[in-house]
Amino acid sequence: MRRILTFLLLTGLGLSAGAYTYLRQPDIAPEVRTVTVSTGDVVDSVGATGILEPVTTVQVGSQVSGKIEKLYADFNSIVRADEVIARLDPSLFETQVEQSKANLIRAQADVERLTIAIDDARTKLARAEGLSARDLIPASELEAAQVEARLADAQLRSSRAQMTQAEASLNQANVNLGHTIITSPIDGIVISRQVDVGQTVAASMQAPILFLLAADLTKMKVNANIDESDVGRIRPGQVATFRVDAYPDSEFEGLVSQVRMEPIVVENVVTYMTLIDVPNPDLRLKPGMTATVTLEIARRDDVVRIPNAALRFRATDDMFVALNLPVPEQPEVGRGGNQGGSPEGRRRMMERFQTMPADERAPMRQAAAQRGGRPRQGGVDEQMNAGGRRPRPVTADAVPTTERGATTIDALFAPLPATVTRGEVWLWVGDELKRTTLRLGITDGAFTELLDLAIPPGTELVTNISLAEGALTRPTAGATSSPLMPQRRSFFRR
Repeated sequence: MRRILTFLLLTGLGLSAGAYTYLRQPDIAPEVRTVTVSTGDVVDSVGATGILEPVTTVQVGSQVSGKIEKLYADFNSIVRADEVIARLDPSLFETQVEQSKANLIRAQADVERLTIAIDDARTKLARAEGLSARDLIPASELEAAQVEARLADAQLRSSRAQMTQAEASLNQANVNLGHTIITSPIDGIVISRQVDVGQTVAASMQAPILFLLAADLTKMKVNANIDESDVGRIRPGQVATFRVDAYPDSEFEGLVSQVRMEPIVVENVVTYMTLIDVPNPDLRLKPGMTATVTLEIARRDDVVRIPNAALRFRATDDMFVALNLPVPEQPEVGRGGNQGGSPEGRRRMMERFQTMPADERAPMRQAAAQRGGRPRQGGVDEQMNAGGRRPRPVTADAVPTTERGATTIDALFAPLPATVTRGEVWLWVGDELKRTTLRLGITDGAFTELLDLAIPPGTELVTNISLAEGALTRPTAGATSSPLMPQRRSFFRR
């Protein structure tokens, strides 16, 4: 029993000493993390993926059906215009040519026979007219001669039409025979061959494709799919860079040539095809390669830039307490950064306007009219709608696109407006926090352009204030901690 009491006494003394030592530990000083304002390049860009294709491709097909007798070109072959690249079996078409020739000869013979017959009918008609004038033959014989002459003339015209038809059939047979010889329509490179020797092609409703030719592989294009949220910032002439998996260490460059108006919807995602012209003098780029494209929207070289981490930081009252600094007073502001934006501010402005003398109200009315509104008795805009917002002005009918004198709609795109925004940063000057509002330009996701030189390069900006183990963050509501584990104290403890 004495041993148990001694053990309990020693344990209690140990726990008391540990608790006293823990509670006497000094608070850990908060850590202030900063970044430095620097100078450099800022590039605002849009990312996309695309497929490399030749600028001009031509599908070579067959207009007639038949069996492939011989091929004169293969993959990667360089061909010239009108060069023979394939031949079909011509035996069937040669037979059709001979048959058409025979039909034409028979039609010509019929024309000659009927020409002789009409000459004979005309001679008989002339003889009958002479005898009838002397009353040597009855009138019926004269009428019979006239009918025979007209009938011979009609038969001759019909025979001549048949001869013309036979000539056309012969020409068609010769054309079909000529189509058995497949020639290249352009100077180019064979990038695809769809048939082999002995294969039969059938040209019924659609001409079968035999070859795919690329006009010039030294000029390529990237068909990039731009998301609908970014297409409004794409303009012809913008610089685009891209990479391909075949050359991971190389970056290629091109220019935007066209933004097509045709939307492409895949799983409710809308994209627009954008064409990028790419030079390929060394022929390293191949058709069908997947390109990871970066389109340069705006670029600023050698400008003062601020890390975006500093723009995202916001100082709280607890941070000032942890740093032993006075907590700044937060001004009560409404929408737009002024008191007139809140309902209470508008009420006070209305009361002040009503109590003003008439000579002071006139300048305010005039200023409101210059801003596009029409003040009423209460001093607010009469053109406010029921929701408290000024309706947008109704614009006049725009000039139709087809009447603006442009050949393509790409030439009618308005230039991109200048990017000007407002931001807030906190300076760390002499162990003190100082808030500064800045005018900002374009951003590349990591840095943002500084338009006004309110802070020079080299200035330290705060990005985070925390203890060594992140004690600055308050526990989440409802979170529990184990009573058996000692909790590290933070400066939030009261």
